[in-house]
Amino acid sequence: MLIIGLGNPERKYGNTRHNVGHMFIDELENEKPDDFILAKTDAFMNLSGQSVKKIIQKSKIKNQNLIVVHDDIDIPLGEFKIQQGRGAAGHKGVQSIIDELGTKDFWRIRIGICPKGRRPENVEKFVLQKFSKGEKEILKGVIKKIINDISLMSDVKRWTSLSNV
Repeated sequence: MLIIGLGNPERKYGNTRHNVGHMFIDELENEKPDDFILAKTDAFMNLSGQSVKKIIQKSKIKNQNLIVVHDDIDIPLGEFKIQQGRGAAGHKGVQSIIDELGTKDFWRIRIGICPKGRRPENVEKFVLQKFSKGEKEILKGVIKKIINDISLMSDVKRWTSLSNV
């Protein structure tokens, strides 16, 4: 299995909402999982497909064994969903991957970034904002829960649409 975290490459974006995928990979690397190849995109979010395609070709992994981790503004902070074969739902990075791979037949770990009950008007500006200290603690907790869930599942074929939403 190949797990790729989406995010923006420049350091200034390190703790922003759009870089949740990179943050996830950083945490997962600390666990040193044997069953997974880990990678982060090296392109800006809206061009994620180019980076993902390059990583897949290098690792020779099939699309069905790909897990993409990304932020999701439609899911409240502290919640997540794990799904396969779904559309981009407006996420430009995911749409870029679907376009480059020519399929949506891959797994997605969608991590919520939106404060409960409040969807921002300016989404582009919101996803580039840094998390507050309290939000980072909530995010850290959900990342640990996801890592625990995926480490318990050695056979991804058994995954159904998982979530804590």
